[in-house]
Amino acid sequence: MMSSPAIHYNGKVFAFFSTKQKMVFKFGKDYPLETLSVELQEFSPFKTKRPLSGWYEASFTNKKDWETLAELSLKLAKQN
Repeated sequence: MMSSPAIHYNGKVFAFFSTKQKMVFKFGKDYPLETLSVELQEFSPFKTKRPLSGWYEASFTNKKDWETLAELSLKLAKQN
């Protein structure tokens, strides 16, 4: 995340482009993902550690949805 192109709000990252050609968004661990029409996976950048809580990635095949997901992630970031 530190070296990836990212989108910030108030100095904090809420979305970034991963090295795996995927876009990663912070929705929080309690966000109801089933309400979204996009297939997301937990973001797990480490081989031996658990996924990062509240962070989800959307594949390049869902690129058309990245803007909408970024807007949602920003909205949630503004609430915190």
